[in-house]
Amino acid sequence: MAERSLMLVLHDVAPETWPDYRPFVQAVDALGDIPISWLVVPDFHRRNRLEHHPEFCTMLDGRLARGDELVLHGCHHADEAPTPRSPRAWFMRRIFTHEGEFYPLDEAESTRRLQQGIELFARMQWPLHGFVAPAWLLGPGARRALAKTGLTYTSDPRHLYLLPDYTPIDAPGLVWSARSAWRRGMSRLLSEQMLTRHRQAPVLRLGLHPVDMRHDFSRHYWQDLLTRLLQDGRRPMTKIDWLNRHVLNSSAAA
Repeated sequence: MAERSLMLVLHDVAPETWPDYRPFVQAVDALGDIPISWLVVPDFHRRNRLEHHPEFCTMLDGRLARGDELVLHGCHHADEAPTPRSPRAWFMRRIFTHEGEFYPLDEAESTRRLQQGIELFARMQWPLHGFVAPAWLLGPGARRALAKTGLTYTSDPRHLYLLPDYTPIDAPGLVWSARSAWRRGMSRLLSEQMLTRHRQAPVLRLGLHPVDMRHDFSRHYWQDLLTRLLQDGRRPMTKIDWLNRHVLNSSAAA
């Protein structure tokens, strides 16, 4: 049987969300050598500028030393653009999410913010291969800007995409909406259905958010699911390690 992998991905990583994640990460570490992809926000909601939190950055240095991956996740993780004018834009920016930072930006502003994040990673001496937009939303200008960065990949809930051409790679992702009890219940049902549907998929992504950690029901589900997938023989890998092992090196060899 071909190797089946899993990716454990923590979204919205910032100094103020680290207390939410810390107990979960400790539980994951207790299970063994399980690498994590951390989606890091340079200045979460303009109140968490990473360089003002040296202890937090030192913690991330330690995660890299363990074999984890740090991924650029927006710049501020907040949609601060003017009020949307079209019904579709209103839905995407006011109903679907209020944090789709890179959805309304033009190419010039997207380039500026991407460069800020890339330069931050360079100053911190953190390797950088991927960018994931907040809420996975990239507008046309942001897509053009991201294609010019030299980064390796981006993603949405169903795919990884190789840059600069946005070549899609199937990578089903499980993600919860955990803001209310009924959403958590529905998320559990949908996750189990996806697991059944994608049981033999080469890779599964577990996309966790800070709000998931604030409720025992969702946090325990993710811990149990991770254990089940490991027992089922899935190999935990970071996004870039999986791409290097199964896509990029294979393409180069061909």
